[in-house]
Amino acid sequence: MKKYPTSSYFYFIIPSLIGVLLFMTPVLTDEGWKVPIAILANILAGVVAPVISYFTIILFAISAIGSLIAKFIPRDHTKKPSILDTLFYVNWFWTIIRMIGLIFASMVVFDFGPSAINNENTGGLLMNPDGGLVTFLFTIFLFAGLLLPFLTNFGLLEFFGTMMVKIMRPLFKSPGRSSVDALTSWVGDGTIGVLMTSKQYEMGNYTKKEAAIIATSFSVVSITFCIVVLDTVHLSRYFIPYYITVVLCGLVLAIIMPRIYPLANKEDTYIDGTPVDLSREELPKGYNSMSHGLENALAVAHANRDPLQFIKDGSRNVLDLWIGVAPVVMAFGTIALMLAEFTSIFTVLGKPFEPILTVLGLPEAAEAAQTMVVGFADMFLPSILGEGIEAETTRFVIAVVSVTQLIYMSEVGGLILGTKIPLKFFDLVVIFLLRTIISLPIAALVAHLLF
Repeated sequence: MKKYPTSSYFYFIIPSLIGVLLFMTPVLTDEGWKVPIAILANILAGVVAPVISYFTIILFAISAIGSLIAKFIPRDHTKKPSILDTLFYVNWFWTIIRMIGLIFASMVVFDFGPSAINNENTGGLLMNPDGGLVTFLFTIFLFAGLLLPFLTNFGLLEFFGTMMVKIMRPLFKSPGRSSVDALTSWVGDGTIGVLMTSKQYEMGNYTKKEAAIIATSFSVVSITFCIVVLDTVHLSRYFIPYYITVVLCGLVLAIIMPRIYPLANKEDTYIDGTPVDLSREELPKGYNSMSHGLENALAVAHANRDPLQFIKDGSRNVLDLWIGVAPVVMAFGTIALMLAEFTSIFTVLGKPFEPILTVLGLPEAAEAAQTMVVGFADMFLPSILGEGIEAETTRFVIAVVSVTQLIYMSEVGGLILGTKIPLKFFDLVVIFLLRTIISLPIAALVAHLLF
């Protein structure tokens, strides 16, 4: 094993432990279990609530106007892309989406335009300074972006990645380092998981296929939100069997989804176009998983001693999320919520699920059918719509499926589309439907055994 100075061990151990504490260690609060990074974001959100909406508008304007100006300034492709290049040189589609996000946010904050947009259940839900998703994302992005290098820059991924490859690769078709990503998403927050996946993809550590698999398989909601969902459908006394069912569905889906369309069809190439290199996961002669993982971790920690680089990486993460991702969430989230609130499109789209629910022996199938698809707009909507259904069996299934679907445009779906993760809107629709169809029988079986 290659020799490293004692200081390299400290550079590996201390920052990595800080990262695990911040991102992966739940703490009991008055609002339930939360990871420290989410607690910090909530505290800051409360402090900046009076001005966060206006700050959001300013950043959305910078995003939209900067992208528009960039369309008319030729880019020098001979030079290494600067931070401004990566922030503003996007294609026309994303430029328009950023402009739509600015327009929607302005309508909500300054109270003008169609009520369908600034309604409290659509754009108002996202831009509410007292807990709205978009305004909260600005604080979670600040802390997650700045502090993410604790997880990614000091060898933690390399250490666990080397040891977990024999589990992650055969089961989930993903590299060993994704085990930390998956655990961060599961224990912490799905938004943090998407952020981490995107950054690992951009750094060349995940292929297109791997990034797509990880972002859509492990970015689950927190345990606290699961409690809220179950309480909404009046089944909180069944939390333990409910959460066991959610975990079971999540594992089954994480095994199946990478092996079928569309994830199976994604290119197994890195962001620069080079093909996947599985040889770098092989153990060199004379090493075991522990020793090789430790050497890889120490090599990374030894190379990341510059605190200025830590600050630069973190600041770049924050700007990328504020400028590139948040406006996309506002645009797609508002449109999805408007469709759910003011049209019958999800009722119509839910009709094919009636016979499936009937075959599975679930009462009130007609009433439950629309809840199977409305979760694409927002994951909380199925529980709200299913609250009035009398059959506990059906309400239990709705609560399970709404959490295991994962792809909802008001958060995770919008986030994915705003990052460089190679997933298109159609991919997300297909993944959402497949996850629904696969998790339904599992949830129904448990429900019949339980009630």
